[in-house]
Amino acid sequence: MSRPSSITRPEPLRPDDHILGPDSAPVTVIAYCDFECPFCGRAFVRAKRLRERFAHQLRWVYRHFPLIDRHPFAQHAAEASEAAAEQGRFWVMHDLLFEHQEDLEMEDLYRYAEAAGLDLPQFKADLHGRVHASRVLEDVRSGRRSGVTGTPTFFLNDAWLEDDDRLEDMIGRAA
Repeated sequence: MSRPSSITRPEPLRPDDHILGPDSAPVTVIAYCDFECPFCGRAFVRAKRLRERFAHQLRWVYRHFPLIDRHPFAQHAAEASEAAAEQGRFWVMHDLLFEHQEDLEMEDLYRYAEAAGLDLPQFKADLHGRVHASRVLEDVRSGRRSGVTGTPTFFLNDAWLEDDDRLEDMIGRAA
């Protein structure tokens, strides 16, 4: 996990955040991730298990932080997830992208969109028109303002979580 350059609190939740779990959950995790990052891929497996185990006590927030200097397909993958969100299928695409993070070229994204049941012509138009690039950039700027410099970075109830290996223990204690 990447340590924020200066430990701060994450920015408050926004209406356009991608959130799983009840608003009343005692635990909120804000995750800044990159679909192409192998560390995020490993964290995804753990996070999915945690979301299932603590379904009623955990609110999970996903924010984009594509490391475009290291991961050439991360930006397009993030925009693809936003195009899916536009069609009400963000979390389906989110899971597909992490499950297949080794294959994130444009043709792969089309296959995932089809598997997610998206309107493919609309999805392609959104991707080629870079319709959702500003939404991804908004998350990146939010991360930078919160001190995020790498991925994955997790905040648990507004505090930076230093060791994501302890994520399950921390959530269990807070829930």
